[in-house]
Amino acid sequence: MALVLNDRVKETTTTTGTGAVTFGGAVSGFDTFSTGVGNSNTTYYAIANRTVDEWEVGLGTLAADSSTLTRTTVLTNSDGNTSAITLSAGTKDVFCTMPASKTMDMTLTTTGDTLYASAANTPARLAVGTARYTLQTNSGGTLPEWAASPQSLLTGTGDILYSSSANTLARLAAGTGAYLLAMNSGGTAPEWTENTSATKGFSVAMAIAL
Repeated sequence: MALVLNDRVKETTTTTGTGAVTFGGAVSGFDTFSTGVGNSNTTYYAIANRTVDEWEVGLGTLAADSSTLTRTTVLTNSDGNTSAITLSAGTKDVFCTMPASKTMDMTLTTTGDTLYASAANTPARLAVGTARYTLQTNSGGTLPEWAASPQSLLTGTGDILYSSSANTLARLAAGTGAYLLAMNSGGTAPEWTENTSATKGFSVAMAIAL
């Protein structure tokens, strides 16, 4: 099964109700769904009644012999919802189309947006991220997301970068003059500590020993 779109694919149907549409043959000058889309494939379709204001746009699935089209996912319709409309009596045209909601122009709304697939054949928008953030995949490895980068975290001269948790960067601001870098009491993160007299003496002793 594959998503297939093609030009000039249009058939008629007299199907009523909310179920699968049975094709009645190609409109003059157009191809059948069997020829233009192919057995068992999916396609974006539109159904329009020729005599009343009744229409539907969605993603459909062709039968194994392309004789019918199952209305798999309704995107919009004349009832203003996403349910299959109840087709009334009369001749309807069924044809391939490209829904506006599936185009890049409709999905990308802001300068800097990123387009990605949230599901098969479904474009989605990742809004532009914070300045100097980097693009990465989420923890599940399924979708893109923005994450803090070293450039976004290191905001002052002398800052130190460390891991505050697995795969999470954090910033330790530059310390007071002559302070020492040490681990906190829990042994979980770095911190600045005052260079006490005892520490200074130890430093001097070490220097003499060396």
